[in-house]
Amino acid sequence: MSNTRLSTLPDGPFARLATLLGDVKPGKEPISLAIGDPHGAVPDFVKQAIAESAASFGNYPAITGTQEWRQAASGWLNRRFRLSGTVDEKHLLPLDGTREGLFTVLFPFMPESKKGARPIVAMPNPFYQCYAAAALGSGAEPLYVPSLKENGFLPDFASLPEATLERLAAVYICSPSNPEGAVADQAYWDRLFALAERHDFIVLADECYADIYFDEEPTGALTARQKQSGGLSRLLSFHSLSKRSGLPGLRSGMVAGDAALIEKFRAFRNVAGATVPTPLLAASAACWRDEDHVTRNRAAYREKMTAAERILGNRMTRPAGGFFLWLDVGNGEEFAARAWAEQGVRLLPGATMGREISPGKSQSNPGFCYVRVALVNDLSTIMTALERLSEIL
Repeated sequence: MSNTRLSTLPDGPFARLATLLGDVKPGKEPISLAIGDPHGAVPDFVKQAIAESAASFGNYPAITGTQEWRQAASGWLNRRFRLSGTVDEKHLLPLDGTREGLFTVLFPFMPESKKGARPIVAMPNPFYQCYAAAALGSGAEPLYVPSLKENGFLPDFASLPEATLERLAAVYICSPSNPEGAVADQAYWDRLFALAERHDFIVLADECYADIYFDEEPTGALTARQKQSGGLSRLLSFHSLSKRSGLPGLRSGMVAGDAALIEKFRAFRNVAGATVPTPLLAASAACWRDEDHVTRNRAAYREKMTAAERILGNRMTRPAGGFFLWLDVGNGEEFAARAWAEQGVRLLPGATMGREISPGKSQSNPGFCYVRVALVNDLSTIMTALERLSEIL
C-alpha cells in the first residue's frame, strides 16, 4: 500500500547525490560542502536555559509555547522587521523546526478545488523539497516556477497564465533563497501580494536565512506587507534558529503573520501538530532575545564569503544572503562527480534541487548548470576545499 498522491514527489537531493557518486572513492581526504548544516559552538546561555528549565520536560508543552517565548519571539520580529509593535502573541506560533511548519501549513488551508479544478501550489524551481511534499500531501498540484539568472533567481509568478493564477491556493517563496542567495526587494513583494489579492491565495515566505547577509539587510515579507497594506493579511512568514543562531539540532522555528491564518493554523496544530518541549522554548526565547551571537555568526560567514571570492575570483557571484555559493560549472552533476573523484570535495548538483521544465530534457532543469556549495565548515576547511575546486574549475 502507498499514498499515490506522493508518487510524483522527487527523490531527495542527497539521495540523488548518493546515487550519483555510488561507490566512487574520494580522490583526497573527504570534505563535504554539500549539506547546509551550520557548524559552531552552542552558546552558553542556550545550555543554561535548558538546564534551568529541565524539570519542565515532565510536562506537556502548549501548542502556543510559553509566554516568555511569545514575548521574546514577537519582540525580535518587531525589532528586526521594524513593525512598531504590530506583531503580538496572536500573530505567531512556535514550530518544531521550520520544515515541520512549512509542510503542515497547507493542510488547514487547502480547498478541495478552486475554480472547479485541482488547486495549485506554486514554488521556486530549484526548490526546498518539503514544499512539493506539502503540496502533494494536501491534495494540490505543485507548480515549479523557474528561478533563473535572467529573473534574478526569483520566480516570476506574475508571468503565469491567467487560468493558472486563478487556481493558485498558495505560493512558497524563499528569500534569501536556497540555493541561489537571491533577495526579494519591496517591489518584488508588492507584486506578489498584489497577485495574492487579485487571485485569492496565501503567501508562504520561507525566510530562514533572513539574518545571514553581507551588505544590505534583506527586506522581509512582514515589513513589505505592512508597508504596502498596513497589515499582514494573506501572509505567513517562517523563521528558524537553525540558520540565525547556527543551532539546527535545537529544532526550533516559528511562523508569524496574518492573525486569522495563525488562529486557523493553531486550531489545526492543536490536534495534529508537533509541540516544542518547554526547555527548548526557554533556549529559543534566549536566542530570539540575543543579537550578539547572531552578529558573530554573520561576521564569520562574511569572512568565509570573502575567502571564497579571493580563491574563486570571477568564477563565483557573491550572493545577497544565505551561506551557499551557486556556481555555474556547465554541468553540475558531471562537475560534482569529478570534484569527488579527483579532489574529495562533496558538492550538491543543482539539478537535484530542481525539476525539468521540459520532461526528458535534463538541460531544461534550472539547476542543471550549477553546483551548490555550503560555506558552513570552519574557515580553514572551507579554504582547503575551495582551493581544491579551483584546480578543476
